Order: sequence, then structure tokens, then C-alpha cells
Amino acid sequence: MNRQETHIKEIRELAKKFTPEQIDSCIVQQMHEGTNICDISGPTEYVINELSKAGFVRDLMDKGMSMSDAVRELAKRIRLVQMAFKEERE
Repeated sequence: MNRQETHIKEIRELAKKFTPEQIDSCIVQQMHEGTNICDISGPTEYVINELSKAGFVRDLMDKGMSMSDAVRELAKRIRLVQMAFKEERE
């Protein structure tokens, strides 16, 4: 399993397990305390990134989107941001 697959698996698990409100609470807790109760650890920047992605996926799921479609939408938006940064540098 490559690194990206690991991240997607972790995002899926977090999105299944926690509500958007719980994920937001974990982000705040991570920023203030350096730890959180959402079962994810690592450098604060990494934790906040992964929790934010999981929160986005969960929010879409709560609006009726399947998890697979929500993860695809997340990937699409990440690619759009990456392309914008790439174009900005050129």
C-alpha cells in the first residue's frame, strides 16, 4: 500500500467514525493541546490536514453523497488547488 492509499484509508475511517462537529472539535483540540481524541496522531499540520479532509468527506456524506463519491470529490478539489498553484508558479 502506498502513502496516498494509507491517507485515503485513514480519511475514510475518520469520516465513518466521527461527525463533522466531532472532527472540528478534534482540530481545535489538536491546535490547542497538540493531541486529539479522534484517534489520529502525528505532527499538528498533518493531523489538521487529515481531519479537515475527513470533515469535508463526512459533510458530503451527510448531504447524501456516497463515501466513494465524496472521496472522489475531495480528490478533484485537491487536484484543482494543485493545478492553480502550479499555474501561479509558471
